[in-house]
Amino acid sequence: MAQLTEAGIVTGTADKDYNLIWFTEVCLSNALRLETYIEDARRSGDQEIADLFRRAQENSIRGAEEAKSLLRERIDAA
Repeated sequence: MAQLTEAGIVTGTADKDYNLIWFTEVCLSNALRLETYIEDARRSGDQEIADLFRRAQENSIRGAEEAKSLLRERIDAA
């Protein structure tokens, strides 16, 4: 069975552009989810886990910011 690949024919958005949009959304969603995890760890008095989740959240935010910057560049160039 041949695998169906979407190259913008169905959605109107090329895979690489869709992937960048998806990545941005996932990073932002992850940053929000990690806020809950950080608070849960703090509430239970586990600062080590809270710090781990905070670092992960910072990485997600950095990823989202980098992706948003790329999206802005591509939109402005379009």
